[in-house]
Amino acid sequence: MAKRDYYEILGVGKDASADEIKKAFRRAAVEHHPDRGGDETKFKEINEAYEVLKDESKRKRYDQFGHAGVGGNGSGNPYGGFGGQGQEVHFDFGDLGLGDIFSSFFGGGSTHGQPRQTRGRDVEAGVEISFEQAVFGTEVELSLNLDDNCEHCKGTTVEPGHELKNCDQCGGSGQVMTVTRTIFGNIQQASICPTCHGRGKVPEKVCSVCHGKGTQSKKQVIDLKIPAGIDDGATIRLREHGEAVANGPKGDLYVNIRVKPHKHFTREGDLILSEEHVSMIDAALGAEIAVDTVDGPVRMKVPAGTQSGSDFKLSNHGVTHLKGGTRGAHIVTIVVDTPTKLTKRQQQLLQEFDTEPKKHGLF
Repeated sequence: MAKRDYYEILGVGKDASADEIKKAFRRAAVEHHPDRGGDETKFKEINEAYEVLKDESKRKRYDQFGHAGVGGNGSGNPYGGFGGQGQEVHFDFGDLGLGDIFSSFFGGGSTHGQPRQTRGRDVEAGVEISFEQAVFGTEVELSLNLDDNCEHCKGTTVEPGHELKNCDQCGGSGQVMTVTRTIFGNIQQASICPTCHGRGKVPEKVCSVCHGKGTQSKKQVIDLKIPAGIDDGATIRLREHGEAVANGPKGDLYVNIRVKPHKHFTREGDLILSEEHVSMIDAALGAEIAVDTVDGPVRMKVPAGTQSGSDFKLSNHGVTHLKGGTRGAHIVTIVVDTPTKLTKRQQQLLQEFDTEPKKHGLF
């Protein structure tokens, strides 16, 4: 579905002042705030529109290029509503392949009234990638020392050739009952069995290698695929790639992504922004210049009469959309350099030019 015009969302004209935009945003936000029974979708739409129109440079690009000039999303987040600047979305890679987005960490829940299944510890790690790797995607190697299943007993805690048996203390229930005497009478309370730790089973003979722990510390090497378009601060989840636990599933591995700043480029959502300097003469007469992009140098025409601060869009030279293979734009801002040292002849020519009849402005 096509995105609505930001001015229309806030109910203001394109010539609205910053103060009028702020007042319109406050009125609309109060009306549609979810806590007041409003529509959450409309509330997010209002916030997105205000994030763009309150910022002078973003508003200028929006007026010139539409939604494509602001990365398609005012928050800089391709999954609007999940966070502010930077992606606070999370990818579930399962078997190291791209899966669904999930919105809650360290979940795992249990059936009401029943003990939660024991699972391994969740682990966090971090990787740093370059600006270009974030744009095009990459694969990195993670080397971690983690508790893994014992190779001798395969995580069962039992010496091979033997089996698990019912715990003598709890009779296999995993719970023991204690009775406490109070002034109101005896109170019976169930607690986790301290012998089997709630499992109900114990080894006939404990593993001679891990001594009943079920795990061993090992160096693990993981090839992590980082998708094109990922942003600084994003988190990737590798299900069951955390630490192991005896007789239970492994925990999860959460990899925090850090993107190194680029010397020349900055990023807003799926946009790449940069500046190019041109001389006063080239700006006045027009020129063709070479512009550096993540795809290499690109030739771009600077029309005659270009003013300093003008923006030009290079389509399909921005960041790859996480939801698909299309790319955003590269926005080039022109900076006109005024000469600081002139020869006498140059000064004379400029003075002569200044005395020539002109319609409006210098050029």
